[in-house]
Amino acid sequence: MESGKLENRSIIERKSFDFAVRIVNLYQYLCNTKKEFILSKQLLKAGTSIGANVAEAQQAQSKADFISKISKNQLENKVIFEMKKCEIKHGKIFE
Repeated sequence: MESGKLENRSIIERKSFDFAVRIVNLYQYLCNTKKEFILSKQLLKAGTSIGANVAEAQQAQSKADFISKISKNQLENKVIFEMKKCEIKHGKIFE
């Protein structure tokens, strides 16, 4: 997404895009530095799909449709929560 276009996006679009960028950076760190490939791949999938779900939800045709589509993010949020539990248990990996 070009920076000029990002400025014209909604807050939720900007935040989900920024989050996806942070997830990609964390994925690269985990793979390159910590040699962790399995959980990091799941983190990458879950963290970057949030933006896609947000974009899809904004195309909803009704409030109920929006709620249904945006609720897909709950699963991805659970994965992020599990990763943060790993941070507490095994040392800091999130900055």
